[in-house]
Amino acid sequence: MDSAASTAPPRPWPLRAERPGPAGSGPSLPFAWLDGAARRRAEAGLTRRTVPRPVDDALLDLAGNDYLGLLRHPEVVRAAADAAHAWGAGTGGSRLVTGDTELHGELERELADFYGTEAALVFSSGYAANLAMVTALAAPDEGDAPLVVCDRYNHASLIDATRLAKASGARVTVFDHADPGHAAAALEGARERALLLSDTVFSVDGDLTDVAALAETARGTGVTALLLDDAHGLGVVGPGGRGTLTLAGLRGARDVVVSVTLSKSLGAQGGAVLGPRRVIRHLVETARTFVFDTGLAPASAGAALAALRVLRAEPERADAVRGRAMELSRGLRERGLTVSTPDAAVVSVIAPSRESALAWRSACLEAGVRVGCFRPPSVPDGRSRLRLTARATLDDAAVRRVLDVVSTTRPR
Repeated sequence: MDSAASTAPPRPWPLRAERPGPAGSGPSLPFAWLDGAARRRAEAGLTRRTVPRPVDDALLDLAGNDYLGLLRHPEVVRAAADAAHAWGAGTGGSRLVTGDTELHGELERELADFYGTEAALVFSSGYAANLAMVTALAAPDEGDAPLVVCDRYNHASLIDATRLAKASGARVTVFDHADPGHAAAALEGARERALLLSDTVFSVDGDLTDVAALAETARGTGVTALLLDDAHGLGVVGPGGRGTLTLAGLRGARDVVVSVTLSKSLGAQGGAVLGPRRVIRHLVETARTFVFDTGLAPASAGAALAALRVLRAEPERADAVRGRAMELSRGLRERGLTVSTPDAAVVSVIAPSRESALAWRSACLEAGVRVGCFRPPSVPDGRSRLRLTARATLDDAAVRRVLDVVSTTRPR
């Protein structure tokens, strides 16, 4: 190598792309293509923006997922503050290094006891928990990669997890939404490891799939494990909000693994995977979103643990939120709207178009009620809708107000 070349200062990274852009335009920035992508999303009505809310927000909120009204519960908030004072603002590292605390272990034991599983493992988010559950259990073992069979309407985190599993060699197939018969057909003849993967309560319409039928389908092959995402079931469905496993008679099942989130009914943040002890051990040793991620912050762990204890002491909250959801659904239907019949806390109201859904949400906001707005491609059936989430702590006046606002602001 020429000595002058070897001692020359490194060439600075170019601020502009060296290859020319379209004819006559000269060089362009490396990310200039993003402007075109943003323009196309805007033309399709898919622009998304963050909208910070003030601490003294006076809106009636039916867009968030605080199903049990525990987000600001005094005991939950106090537990978060106490945990932060005791352990610090964060965990300081992966749970396999320095990020594991006695608080994490206590939360895992109580979650497992609540669901009737042998063990549990807490993650920094429900998304991370789902990625771990699927990718670790769908990983090749001595050259043997499993078949993964998924509900068509599964949450984005499960879809991303199956994509990663497929990239690692798993075979992936999709069955029609909430159709155990189609799932059985997809599993027919399975001889190798197989995973049947589904949400329990689906987040768009709040419908509950037939989990008992899925379990029967899985057990019919003799080689299939059932993996469930019960994010919208914890605290809402089943006796005392104990989730879909209890409701479906699968409490303690050795062939079922379930994920939950701590950010909905428990009002905190984080996620967990619950199941047989050997499954949890496997995740601790192999799941990348556990091994390489910073542990859940102590404040979130403390808040989730306190919220779980409130739920155990006040199991009537689960009945209350389901009742309020049904009142909203029935009242909006009586006012001539096309509304889902909720199995949990979510109620969806069909809008005529993507544009009308956005305008409808804005009109509700101006009237003091915050609602969600789901539109393609976030909704798998292609139909735009408002998404309302009931809360156990809504009173009769709040329900009447929501019914009046949503019905009187409907697109004409």
